[in-house]
Amino acid sequence: MSILIKPIITEKATSDSELLNRYGFVVSPKANKVQIKKEVEATYGVTVLKVRTMNTRIGRKTKHTKTGIQVGKTSAIKKAFVQLKDGDTIDLYSNL
Repeated sequence: MSILIKPIITEKATSDSELLNRYGFVVSPKANKVQIKKEVEATYGVTVLKVRTMNTRIGRKTKHTKTGIQVGKTSAIKKAFVQLKDGDTIDLYSNL
């Protein structure tokens, strides 16, 4: 199983990558910072300075409709933001 699941491509993440050389990824929930650093360096051939991780909680939502109460939830994921050395970049759009 791969540690990196997919890159985070949002407006804020794109701004961070352009200004601060920081990239975001959705990673495996069991991965630690050392494993994430090694995987990013091996996959993209860059030097990682810092790794920041966060676990997002499950989001629950209920709606009251004509047919009754509708309950939904989103899954919990782990995000990692990696800070690269100056001069290194990752081209996330090359595989599209």
